[in-house]
Parts: sequence; structure tokens; C-alpha cells
Amino acid sequence: MMTYSAKIPDREECQTCVLTFAYKEINLLYEIALMLTSTLDIHESIEKSMRRLKQHGYLERCAIFKKKEDADELELLASIDLESYQIKMATYRFGEGATGLAAKSREPIVIENIHNNINYLNKMGNITTQMVSYVAVPLLQDEEVIGVISANLGKNSPLDFDEIVRMLTIVGSLFVGSMKAQQTLAKEKESLSELKTYYKEELQRDYKFENIIGRSTKMQQVFSMINTVAPTDATILIRGETGTGKELIATAVHNLSRRQNGPFIKLNCAAISETLLESELFGHEKGAFTDAKEMRKGRFELADGGTLFLDEIGDITPSLQVKLLRILQEQEFERVGGNKTVKTNVRLVAATNRNLEEMVGKGEFREDLFYRLNVIPLTLPPLRERYEDVKLLIEHYLIRFMKEHRKSMHFSKAAMELLLEYPWPGNIRELQNTMERIVLICPEGELQPEMLNHVLPFNYQKLYMPLEPAPMTQPLTVPSTPPQDVIPSAPMTKKTLHEMEREAILQALIDSNGVQTKAARLLGMTARQIGYKIKQYAIEF
Repeated sequence: MMTYSAKIPDREECQTCVLTFAYKEINLLYEIALMLTSTLDIHESIEKSMRRLKQHGYLERCAIFKKKEDADELELLASIDLESYQIKMATYRFGEGATGLAAKSREPIVIENIHNNINYLNKMGNITTQMVSYVAVPLLQDEEVIGVISANLGKNSPLDFDEIVRMLTIVGSLFVGSMKAQQTLAKEKESLSELKTYYKEELQRDYKFENIIGRSTKMQQVFSMINTVAPTDATILIRGETGTGKELIATAVHNLSRRQNGPFIKLNCAAISETLLESELFGHEKGAFTDAKEMRKGRFELADGGTLFLDEIGDITPSLQVKLLRILQEQEFERVGGNKTVKTNVRLVAATNRNLEEMVGKGEFREDLFYRLNVIPLTLPPLRERYEDVKLLIEHYLIRFMKEHRKSMHFSKAAMELLLEYPWPGNIRELQNTMERIVLICPEGELQPEMLNHVLPFNYQKLYMPLEPAPMTQPLTVPSTPPQDVIPSAPMTKKTLHEMEREAILQALIDSNGVQTKAARLLGMTARQIGYKIKQYAIEF
């Protein structure tokens, strides 16, 4: 048995070696390098490389062993011309046999005659009379042994041991590179898979029904309907006032559907100008318009295989309504500036707070598109019709924002009653923003009604809170019988509250000369909220 102190040559020696390599050897190494980079299956590429070495006379039988992660032992990774029972037996401890000695000594081991050498253990068996020699070369990575490549040689091998050791050392280095690349790829893939699972679970945790606050009868009916229709591919039209959680419900529909592993793409049709909306929906080709410097996919194309949520669907123009109707019927479209038909498989969920039936009657919305969208109508109740849910939502958002801003507080009974009596015209979005404002502005501890003066929306105190009685300068005498012309005041009702709100909005518009943004600022509202209230109360100014 001979020990070779072989190593991969340095740069200058490598240049010398390259010059002395025969064309046949260089071409063989090139072919092996291509095999190792042409597929992600490391076993397949290594086995093909071994067979090429066999065809060129470098060996009769070959095997590559990999070091176990938790022990100084070698196990078979890949081989050629071995039976399944031989593969099970082919394991070596470091220092065991010629293969184990190569791993332990970190140097190549050569056995000239395997038939009279005790270091050749023949665990893989099936040795023919043609096989007379054995070579084992360690595989090194960062000066650490990670495996061994071994080869049986025939008695008529045209190459000497130096050439074979050199070739196996170089080929082994290529194998190590491929194995390291595959390990890195496998770890990254596993990490990405874990991240995908984590974010998917986090997303579903936010949008599962048990985490959507709603125990009222109307919300339970909504949940029941979603459970029924979500597994299908039917188009769903979600209707409801602004802030009722239409996007939240659309996401829940996607997560409960068969497309949950596909993309979920969202687009607010009212937030984009008419000229850009078509490009956002259908994409555009390079040069379609001035700023179209490259081809861009639209939302329908990006949502292929998943769900597309179009919010404020009632705000799209008649020309886009025609194209939207076509894609719903044919599942195909053309990008802006292009003539190539693009196929897509998208489940559409649309939402609006507008009265589409009224718009159809006025000719503002296509009747055929309305029926195509309204396959499964789903109406979300406003918060004022979910009285039993208001307290749950208040407590939910209070706890959430206390954790976020690291504060501790709770509502007194009177303060909670004040919040429960408020009609919340902005629905859940308004309630959420109000709770965050309360946590940020109010002091810690118990919250009293007077502490909410600067955080409740719509000048709620001015509209709804009872006025404090003026201080009395003289004793109040109560007549034994009320005058006949005095009508006892009736208790404040919901109708009178709405009338007072309407009057306050109208007065604010008068004070601001009809400028809605100024009127909204006076009332502590957003421009969108005051626009909604003006439409709701049919205020003309």
C-alpha cells in the first residue's frame, strides 16, 4: 500500500498542469463540469460523471462517500455498478480499511494489489478478476474532510497511479463544489419554506373568522355565507358602507378558498386616475404611452391562479366596464398598446359602497356587468346595526394599542356608555382610529367622559352630550301643576341625533363658504367622511 501526498496545485502550478494536460483529459473535465451544473440532482450528475471516467479508462468501479454530520463515519452517497444490498454495507469508520485511512490521514491511499492486502475490506463485494488496484482520495472543504472518492482499477489500465490520483483529486473538488452548492440551495429553500409558512399562518391568523370581531347575528350570517361560497370560484360582490371591513372579508374569502396558495392582489379603483387605471388592471406594452419604458404586467395577470380584489368597483368608467365584462366572460385580455391576447385564471372579488342598482337605472353602470359581478352578493352591516359588537371592538382595539404604545388604561362605566351610544358613522375604521387617538392622548388609568372631549370625532360632545345646567342664582320653585301650554320634552331619540348632526354639518358648510375640506376640519372629520355624510343626508349646498 502506498500513501500519496497529493493536493490541488496552486495557481502557478495549475497553469503548468493545464499546459501539460492532454486534450482528452481537458475535454473530459469540461464534460464533467457541464454535467455537474446541468441538473439540481446531485446524485444523478455525480453518477454520470463516474461513468464518463469509466469510459475513459480511469476506473472500473467508483463510489463517493460522505462524512456523517454527527460522527467520524463515512456513508455511501453515490456509486456505479453496485447492488442495493452492497450499498447498505458500504459504511466505514475513520481509519477503517483503505477508505477510512484516506479520511483519517487526509491523503490519497493506493493499493496496488487488492487480493493480498488486508487494508482492502471489500465491503461492497462483487470484485472481478479484472479489478486489481484500489485508490481512495479524500474530499476536503475548508481543510476539513467531508468525504472520500474511491475507485477500483483494472490490470490493463492505460494510466499510472499518479495520473489517476490527480484526476480523482480534481474531479473530487468539482464534486465538493456541487455538493456545497446543493446544500446551500437546500438550506435556503428550507428557510424560504419556513418563512412562507410563518407569514401565511400570520396572515390567516389575522383574517380567520375567530379573529374577526363579530358575534352579532348579522355578522354570523355573513360568516356562514363566506364558509359556503369561499371554496368555489364564483365572483363575489361585497357591499357595505365605508369602513365596514370589506377588504378584511375579501382576504378571508381568499384564505378559505382553493386558491389560498396563489397570489392575492388588491386594487382600489377610486384611488387611481382614469388614465392609469386601465394600465394597472391590464398592464401595458413597452412604448404604449410616454412613460411606458418597458413592458409591465397588470393586476389581472399578476393574480393568475389566485384572487383579485377590486375595491370601489362602482367608480370605474364605462369604457373600462366593457373591458372588465369581457375578461370576466372570456378570461382573456390585451395589454394597453398590445394586440397579443393574454389568458388568465382569476377569481374576482369586488366591493363597493355605492348603490349599483341606482347607477344602473341612471345609465352610469352597465347592467350586464352588474349581473356578472353580483353572482354572490354579500352585504356587510354598518356598525350602528351591530350594537352587541361595538363593546367587543372597543376592548379589542384598546388592548391592541395599549400594547403597541405601552400604556395601561380602562374606561369608566360612564365613558364606555358614551362610546356605545355614539352611532359610529365611519364604522370600524373610525372606531379603530378613535381608539388609537384615545390611547395616545389620554392619561393612563381610568378614563372619564370629560377626558374624551378632544378625541371623539365629529364634535360628538357638541352634538350628543347633554349640556351642563347653568348655575342657579335663585331658588327654583316648581309649580304644583304645569302650565297647559308647556309640552313635556320627549327623550332624545336616534332620529333627533341624526337631525342635530345634519344641522351641524350644514352650519359648518355655511361657515366655510361651502368648502368641504374646511367644513370637515371644523368638525374634526376627513374630507371623505364629510362627503359621505353630505350624500347620506342629501345636503345640497
